[in-house]
Amino acid sequence: MADRDSPIAGVESAPPPDAAPPIRRPLIERMGTPGAAGIGVLLTLLGLIVLAWAVLYITKGRFLRHPFENIVSSMTHREVRVAGDFQLYFDPIDVHFVSEGLTVSNPEWAEAEHFFRADRIDTHLDTFTLLGNHRRVEELLLRNGSVYLAWDAAHRRNTWTFSEEKGEPLTLPVIRRAIVAGTRLVYRDPRMQLAADVRFRTIEAKDTEFASAIRFDGTGNARRTPFTLEGALLTPNETVGGGRNRLALRARAAHTIADVTGTLAGATEIEGADLHADVRGRNLADIFMVVGIAVPDTRSYRLRSALTKAGTEWRFSGLRGQFGDSDIAGKLSIDTGAPRLRLAADLRTDTLDIIDVAPFIGYNPQRVAAEGKAGAVRTVAGRPRVLPDAKLRVDALRNFDAKVQYSVRRVRADNLPVSNIALGLDLDNRLLKLSPLTFDMARGHVTADISINARREPVFTDYDIRLSPTPMGLLLAGFGVEESGTSGTLKARVKMTGTGDTVHDSLSNANGRIAIILPKGSMWVRNAQLAELDIGTFIQKMFEDKLKEPVEINCGLIGFTVRDGVAAADPILIDTRKSVMVGRGGFSFKNESLDLAFRADSKKFSLFSGQSPVGVGGYFAAPSIDVISGDLLARAGAGLGLGLVASPVAAMLAFVDVGDAKAADCGPVLAGASAQAQRTSKGKPRDDVGKGTTATSESGEQSGGEEKKQRKKFLGIF
Repeated sequence: MADRDSPIAGVESAPPPDAAPPIRRPLIERMGTPGAAGIGVLLTLLGLIVLAWAVLYITKGRFLRHPFENIVSSMTHREVRVAGDFQLYFDPIDVHFVSEGLTVSNPEWAEAEHFFRADRIDTHLDTFTLLGNHRRVEELLLRNGSVYLAWDAAHRRNTWTFSEEKGEPLTLPVIRRAIVAGTRLVYRDPRMQLAADVRFRTIEAKDTEFASAIRFDGTGNARRTPFTLEGALLTPNETVGGGRNRLALRARAAHTIADVTGTLAGATEIEGADLHADVRGRNLADIFMVVGIAVPDTRSYRLRSALTKAGTEWRFSGLRGQFGDSDIAGKLSIDTGAPRLRLAADLRTDTLDIIDVAPFIGYNPQRVAAEGKAGAVRTVAGRPRVLPDAKLRVDALRNFDAKVQYSVRRVRADNLPVSNIALGLDLDNRLLKLSPLTFDMARGHVTADISINARREPVFTDYDIRLSPTPMGLLLAGFGVEESGTSGTLKARVKMTGTGDTVHDSLSNANGRIAIILPKGSMWVRNAQLAELDIGTFIQKMFEDKLKEPVEINCGLIGFTVRDGVAAADPILIDTRKSVMVGRGGFSFKNESLDLAFRADSKKFSLFSGQSPVGVGGYFAAPSIDVISGDLLARAGAGLGLGLVASPVAAMLAFVDVGDAKAADCGPVLAGASAQAQRTSKGKPRDDVGKGTTATSESGEQSGGEEKKQRKKFLGIF
């Protein structure tokens, strides 16, 4: 029998009352030898870091001056020296850097000896941003400093890129708060023809709104245009805590004042800043030329817009303002990051005053505003000229590219029925395209594609201008002529090429064709009957008070072939119900002279018909009409002779039109074909419309053919 005091199987017996508790080992021992070694190393490193921090903090890192000079000189390939006190330590986390008499040399090609120098610089740098590309300066104190920023002549190297590679664009560190005194910044860019010299100083404020204000002023020149600037960075007390800096800047240049106001996240944080620009001046072209962009001249202007910077792009949004007596709105941006500046714009005008149109086609708006129509005319060698001679700014076109959309709702002008203008402008490395250029004119539509190639020397221009079928009555009414009785339409096309850097020069050697087509319709007799010079019918209708009876037009073509700036009728042929009118001669883009003769032959008998040309002479700016031409005077002389030797009835025979005019085949007319392709209604070649040539000698005298026999001088070429 088992002993009743023995322990029961499976049940642990209690320890003796006097037994000691188990001993717990340290964590390092329980982790084993490798874990213990790692923890030890970590604690050692942490201790060393704390020790280094403590040493730097206590000594202010002054013992690092010479290592700093050597290391930074080697990294930047520049000589870096500190003449006085030097401190570099963590305070407590930000890097605190102090240096007196710090100088950083420039590369050998630079004009100035030092890239940077300062009597004293005291700054706190965000330690974590030093590990990335976007460094941030929490506080900066700079006394009697100077910074020299410059590109070399080839625009390949600059003073702020310390490597030997191609110079990088200037990127300013983010400075949250700054106090500067007696500091100067110099900037030079030979390619952009830009130089600036700006001085900064901190003014302690007396009020409680701002702790201090950094004021600056400077001078410079851009593309040989001097400018001045002045302004201030107003630093709020809460800037360091995430507040914003107020900016106020005023610049003056080329009779222009520009005010920029707004807020910055930091003293140098322009990216995404909330800014507003107010620019006003005498001529918008002046201020654009300062940055190397060519735009048409304007009268006085004022523009306001929001202004932001995104990367290398400056954006003017919500733009509104006026130039001359015209309004403008839209958006515009200038990108400085490409090899050439790039201008992009989407602009619109509700009402464009006709005077403000002048510079778009090469006229001086100030002169046109002062003199009216006479302001578009100038005198050359005693002759009036009206074609613009303003030179294309070829040099400026090398500096920038552009993509512009511009629209105009209406044009304010007497007797000019133009509205709904739309212009697409594209400039790519001196190739300028105005395409499409469209506008409405008296319920007709004009479309133009104009290409100006300044890559070639001389400048080569291609003109292609089309007028869709347009009611003649409305067109005449738009120009101030009564439209009653006129129901016909017309369409036209100008296709020419020319060389030269002005409109006048380009057209003076142009080649191509001009054609105006008149489909079937009617025209008010007061305009057309006199041109036909059927004097008997005209006088009869005048006494019968029937001048408003329309002339029925079957078809018509006013065509010119242009060779070396001289346009010859090719052909002028208008077929009406009663007569056929033809024209000879032409005009010259060279000296803007006109010498045309129009003659109407009746299709039926007329007792008293002039049967002689109506001459159109003079110049584009001063045309003249010669109704009593030499042929008519000769006919009158013949009639007088017959009257003397025969009878008064015989004298009238000189003015009798037997009505043998040959009706035109309207097919070639409506197709705009040349004179050689014209036919009579019976299909025979016409012999009354010339050959589309106007031969002239050096003296300007007509030579060859029927014109020489008539000894008719058509064009004077000078």
